[in-house]
Amino acid sequence: QVQLVESGGDLVQPGGSLRLSCAASGHTFSSYVMSWFRQRPGKERDLVASISSDSMTFYPPSVKGRFAISRDNAKNTVYLQMNSLKPEDTAVYYCNANAFGDTFWGRGTQVTVSS
Repeated sequence: QVQLVESGGDLVQPGGSLRLSCAASGHTFSSYVMSWFRQRPGKERDLVASISSDSMTFYPPSVKGRFAISRDNAKNTVYLQMNSLKPEDTAVYYCNANAFGDTFWGRGTQVTVSS
């Protein structure tokens, strides 16, 4: 069982930045594929960023160039740096771990982009 705890969600103005963190349990964190998803009001949960065990990253077009995912295996933590935030980035952001075929989710952290 992998436990994930997100933090860093906040209210931020358009154009601002925010960094989310996700702390994971487990002794083999470096082997996990870690991802961030988000769920906007009335929408499905969508992939925002993903990072493999060898730190290859993937972003959908909606966030590419604005968001950056990174990991610190020594701290069992994955980060999501979000820049140039837009009101449409408002969502609950979820951390996801794929560990040897099993998928785990955090409880989410709220990000609100509004003036």
